[in-house]
Amino acid sequence: MKAKLFFSLLLSLYIIGVNAQRILNGQIEIKDLNIARNEGNLFLSMRMDVTALDVKSDEEIILTPALKSSEETFVNLPAVRINGRNRYYHHLRNDKLADEPYFYRTGKVDEIHYQAMTPYAEWMDNASVVMGEDLCGCCSELLMNNDDLLTQLDMAPKVFEPLFVYVQPEVETVKTRNVKGSAFIDFPVNQTVIYPEYRNNPSELKKIQQTIDVVKNDPDTKITAISIKGYASPEGSYANNTRLAKGRTEALKKYVQELYHFDPSIFTTAYEPEDWEGLERYVEASDLADKEGILDLIAGDEEPDRKDASIKRRYPDTYAFLLKNCYPALRHSDYTVEYIVRSYTDVEEAKRIMKTAPGKLSLQEFYTIANTYESGTPAYNEVFETAVRMYPDDETANLNAANVAMNKRDLTAARKYLDKAGTSKEAEYARGVLEALEGNYAEAQPHLQKAKEMGVTEANDCLKQIEEITK
Repeated sequence: MKAKLFFSLLLSLYIIGVNAQRILNGQIEIKDLNIARNEGNLFLSMRMDVTALDVKSDEEIILTPALKSSEETFVNLPAVRINGRNRYYHHLRNDKLADEPYFYRTGKVDEIHYQAMTPYAEWMDNASVVMGEDLCGCCSELLMNNDDLLTQLDMAPKVFEPLFVYVQPEVETVKTRNVKGSAFIDFPVNQTVIYPEYRNNPSELKKIQQTIDVVKNDPDTKITAISIKGYASPEGSYANNTRLAKGRTEALKKYVQELYHFDPSIFTTAYEPEDWEGLERYVEASDLADKEGILDLIAGDEEPDRKDASIKRRYPDTYAFLLKNCYPALRHSDYTVEYIVRSYTDVEEAKRIMKTAPGKLSLQEFYTIANTYESGTPAYNEVFETAVRMYPDDETANLNAANVAMNKRDLTAARKYLDKAGTSKEAEYARGVLEALEGNYAEAQPHLQKAKEMGVTEANDCLKQIEEITK
């Protein structure tokens, strides 16, 4: 029995040791009190020095170790009975108490080696370990009843609980934004004049108008620049394509300027005589039979007219397919509308904007909104999650979003955000926190130590937690 119990103790997951202490008005010394548990059982062992115990001949001391969390929740372990001479022989003659494992006569034992086991329950992690002390006289009259606290358990698994360090973004003095689009304006062959009703032009010109109108009609924004770049497709001569790309770009600029009467100074234009990059992207993504040969020609050193002729000569069927299905899309006009957005100093107004047009907010404004909520609440988290959607490549936005994800224990998302969070001291700290949350304590410590050296004070507490967990 003792060998099996000792073996169980060696296999236990959690062990607590308590130094010597005295009970029963100092008459008994408890030594080497150890409490341990594995997944299924809790074990208690101790030595009880009873050399100073004084029990009268007709009396009996009953010592009952117990685990308690409240008056209603407790477990009594096997009792230790120490009897005076007459009481001892009374039990021998009249009952079976002598068969109990801890049944003694005073003066005949100096030290009791006690071991007990009970099924483990979760409430025991924080239970009190007490020693019930009952003194019984003749006819089992209760002369004394007392409980001594031996120790308070704290056996719940140590959990890594970090503080998350959010970073305040820099103030965006001028909130510059832009919106981009691409239009496919149809022109009669070799012409550079826009006919608004020609073929698909009504819908393509409407796309440009809608892009501009969304910004122009917003009282919170002001258009500061419009850029247009026109492209032609590679068929035909490079010289003529240059004329067409340049002329058609100027025609679109004139159309927009006359439609809105913008100051001419806000316009910038550029042109690309032949959109070879667009052709390369199309072929690369295709499953054309002549794909590799065409890509080699596109990447070659031939001048544009010879390159187009080579593709047509070597792969006539594929060229015909490209001419019909790809080249029309290479004749396009890309445009960018740049504008500035006013600042929102009223946080309640900023909250409304976040719900309807979050792209108009700066990261600093998102941060201000977040600070009106309690950290870790759904509303708080939503602010930083929205911010990173608006600024997917910003290091600060990604770092703060990683903190939200870690707080929610979405560690996969946190790692994705941290990949774009930069190399700041706070990012270094966050990477250490993530490793620790994943249980990778050895990998966490270098990050946290570096963050501590860089000035992140919270890293010191994390390192202490890891030391406590892993010791």
